[in-house]
Amino acid sequence: MKVSDILRVKGNTLYTANPDELLSGALSVMAEKDMGSLVVMSHGDLVGMLTFREVIQQLVKNGGSIGSTLVRTAMDDHPLTCTPETELDEVRRMMLDRHARYMPVMNQKMLMGVISFYDVAKAVVDSQNFENKMLKAYIRDWPAGDDEETDAK
Repeated sequence: MKVSDILRVKGNTLYTANPDELLSGALSVMAEKDMGSLVVMSHGDLVGMLTFREVIQQLVKNGGSIGSTLVRTAMDDHPLTCTPETELDEVRRMMLDRHARYMPVMNQKMLMGVISFYDVAKAVVDSQNFENKMLKAYIRDWPAGDDEETDAK
């Protein structure tokens, strides 16, 4: 299974932030849209990732206040990325190694979407459920004559 399979199910609505906007504005978008992350773009290029982890770190650094902090100050400026062709096993390994909960999906320099650890886990569980269903159907439809031939050998 590839990242493109997740994106196909997820849809293509993307929300981004600008590095020079106020962090409070980006947080308002995250809260309104019930999202845990925003991709930070500047002049069409990915320049960072803003997640609740970076926001909490910034809050602690500022004594609990956001004030006039810019997105640029709080964002991760070296986010982990993948492509639509990246295999899910590789994505899981990358996310676990970096403790990343969100990953922008890039096709060259074009942002294709963002996948979350939840998306990856759901895709794996859905795939396993489908496989289990197919195996159970196969076992249920096992031809009676095949058992006897196998037992005789």
